[in-house]
Amino acid sequence: MGRSYFTPLSLISAFLFLISFAAANSKPLVLNEFFQCLSSHSQSSIPITNSLYTKTNSSYSTILESTIDNLRCYSPTTIKPLLIITPMEESHIQAAIYCSKTYGLQLRVRSGGHDYEGLSFVADSPFLMLDMTHFRQIDVNIEENSAWVQAGAILGELYYKIAEKSKIHGFSAGLCPTIGVGGHFSGGGFGPMVRKYGVAADHIVDVRMINSKGRILTRASMGENLFWAIRGGGGASFGVIIAYKINLVPVPPTVSVFSVSKTLEQGASKVLYRYQEVVDKFPEDLFIRVSILPTTNQSGNKTMLVAFNSLFLGSAKDHLSLIQTSFPELGVQSKDCKEMSWIQSVLFFAGYTNGESIDTLLDRTPQFKGYFKAKSDFVKAPIPESGLEGLWKILLEGDNSLMFFLPFGGKMNEIPESAIPFPHRKGNIYNIQYVARWTEQENPQAEKHIAWIRNLYDYMAPYVSKNPRASYLNYRDLDLGQNGNTKTNYSQALIWGSKYFKNNFYQLVRVKTRVDPGNFFRNEQSIPPFKMEVEDFLVN
Repeated sequence: MGRSYFTPLSLISAFLFLISFAAANSKPLVLNEFFQCLSSHSQSSIPITNSLYTKTNSSYSTILESTIDNLRCYSPTTIKPLLIITPMEESHIQAAIYCSKTYGLQLRVRSGGHDYEGLSFVADSPFLMLDMTHFRQIDVNIEENSAWVQAGAILGELYYKIAEKSKIHGFSAGLCPTIGVGGHFSGGGFGPMVRKYGVAADHIVDVRMINSKGRILTRASMGENLFWAIRGGGGASFGVIIAYKINLVPVPPTVSVFSVSKTLEQGASKVLYRYQEVVDKFPEDLFIRVSILPTTNQSGNKTMLVAFNSLFLGSAKDHLSLIQTSFPELGVQSKDCKEMSWIQSVLFFAGYTNGESIDTLLDRTPQFKGYFKAKSDFVKAPIPESGLEGLWKILLEGDNSLMFFLPFGGKMNEIPESAIPFPHRKGNIYNIQYVARWTEQENPQAEKHIAWIRNLYDYMAPYVSKNPRASYLNYRDLDLGQNGNTKTNYSQALIWGSKYFKNNFYQLVRVKTRVDPGNFFRNEQSIPPFKMEVEDFLVN
């Protein structure tokens, strides 16, 4: 422990210089010292040196790019990690934390890479990246209706492992199978069973994580305040999540799905308005998600396609009866409803509709890899048809836009806003996700699409939640505000913090202050610790 401390500036300058010229100098002193620090503080049967990748390593770029889906956050000019660590044992993570603190370097943690602003693999100053890809073990215990799942696993792997053991167990989490468990769960995590069972974080019953002091904590040893914070408050603000213990949820042996679409010429506006009136009032076994995207009509003109994709936890007969009674405007027919197992419905909502094997869920390659900017909203009252008409006009001006409406109600109305940091509960009809996509990195094109989605977001202001205008943490949006690299602007943090967490933000700050007062675990929108001079800010 008696190692000398370097000033961050001199160390970083030396570090950058030595890595840049590693090929010319076979024994770069500072780099070797850092590696020695890692080795000496990693009490492991597997040498940590097997998990270290510098920019001169042939596998560096492959590992870095492997799970990045938003190329907007990654370019030749992006500051890249000085070192990628792919830990294989917990002691590797402990060593990374200790040595990063000793040498004054940032540490970013990545599980699945579905990171809308790239905060797990990008920073504005030199940093190290922990890639949790080797922490993927999943242990399903059907007798206990539970599972331990490590943070580096993806949702597809979790769903697959559950279905291997049981046809009548599932889990309530996201639609995309390549999302990493670590970030998804810690931000809330909702999908097709949200109306029946709530969000993923509602079902976390234990956790294994490493804090800024390198201690391994569980629910019993961390205390209920920290355990509360990492279930919806973002794990990256508080430590390195190793694994979650979750309670599984019951699913019937047979579920039913349908997909029905309407164009503007087919009356999509009236159908979508009616959808808003009824969707949060349906029985909780019924879920209907809306996807809105540009298409071409029979005349060859650009129009909007509104697709209604539904999951019902029951038979096709009951599914059809419920829709024809409660939402006849959609025009669903018996041929539209298909019965399948729950695990097959996971494939259906992931876009695999051609009889793909469930083994597809084990593919860790991102389904979409391109350039995009996303935003989110929560809606508490139906958008009037006049508002929808204005929406269509803006969407038709975009080149490659997407919008998704994901319904709430049901179980979500029963869970208090303060139960976990994820606060978006009773009163929300649905969540909106906006996405602008493009194909090349060039600034003029990127700037055009980003300006377009910001304009769309501004247009929607009268129709969405207010005071605050709420957003979803897992659809991260740096337009809402950022922390400074060296000093947090608390008034700015309150702006984005209240949007993601509402009043729960204050409790998250208190927890952060207690467990990581030095703000070691930080990013552009991490929970800040507070200082005495701003205590009044938190009290009020």
